[in-house]
Amino acid sequence: MRAALGLLGVAVAAYGGWLLVTRTDTDQLVDAGVWLASGVVLHDAVLTAVVLAGAALALRLLPRPARAPAVVGMVVFGSLTLLAVPVLGRFGARDDNPTLLDRPYLASWLVVAGVTVLAVTGASLVRSQRRPRAEQED
Repeated sequence: MRAALGLLGVAVAAYGGWLLVTRTDTDQLVDAGVWLASGVVLHDAVLTAVVLAGAALALRLLPRPARAPAVVGMVVFGSLTLLAVPVLGRFGARDDNPTLLDRPYLASWLVVAGVTVLAVTGASLVRSQRRPRAEQED
């Protein structure tokens, strides 16, 4: 069953690649390649560096129960922020089409930030209430 699903996935990907190459202008292919490469660079160079620096800082400043939730929160929030950059910057907005980018993206991003902070805080509080296993066995 796995082999059949894997073969189906390869076939669908090959068909999509064939459609991309045969039905797309060269300029669009280059733009798609730049967009894909930029995503990898942003993730690997920017987000990873920021999360590692934040994790190093968290190790020094935060109490032990808050460290893991804070790092997870940084990864989640960093990824969502990178995804939101185009709409937060309103790239692609046009005066002749007001229906493009017509949502309250900044407010939505702030809600995600608040939910992330609440989740990290809640997870930290739950972890701080747990006693270490060595103390539970005594």
